[in-house]
Amino acid sequence: MTHDLVAALRPLLTAEASAEAHACGGEPGDLEQAVWVRLLERLETDGPPRDPQGWLRRAVRAEARRSRRTTHRERPYDAEPADDLRAGPEQLALTAARHRALRDAVRRLPGRCPRLLEALLSPKDLTYREIAGELGISQGSLGPERSRCLGCLRRLLAPEVAACEARG
Repeated sequence: MTHDLVAALRPLLTAEASAEAHACGGEPGDLEQAVWVRLLERLETDGPPRDPQGWLRRAVRAEARRSRRTTHRERPYDAEPADDLRAGPEQLALTAARHRALRDAVRRLPGRCPRLLEALLSPKDLTYREIAGELGISQGSLGPERSRCLGCLRRLLAPEVAACEARG
């Protein structure tokens, strides 16, 4: 019975879906599939419709209206969610851990190096003149001092970085 009903309604559904789909901004195949699902739901609850062709036409129009409403409510993504360049929670946690490790290493440096590198890493984005004034050293000696401090930091972090690398 169901097979005969589907076979009899298929050409009419194809024609109706093709006529309605473009007006609602959808695909005929999607509209057909939605109507077949509605028919199966109907067959399970109420049995076959008394007027299958009339029911099919009404169902196609109802699905087209539903599709139109959905299309009007939906907003397209500016970009795919998978292409989102914002860092996720895992990336934020890893970045925070790296920043903490760097700040801890900077605090372990000798002499004026901790103050100098903290000033260079400051979110205030200080100029060399401001850093030199803050530390009480000449602006001309800031570059060589920075190089020495970065060398110390590199030597301090070398064992930690080397330990994390895969060997092999």
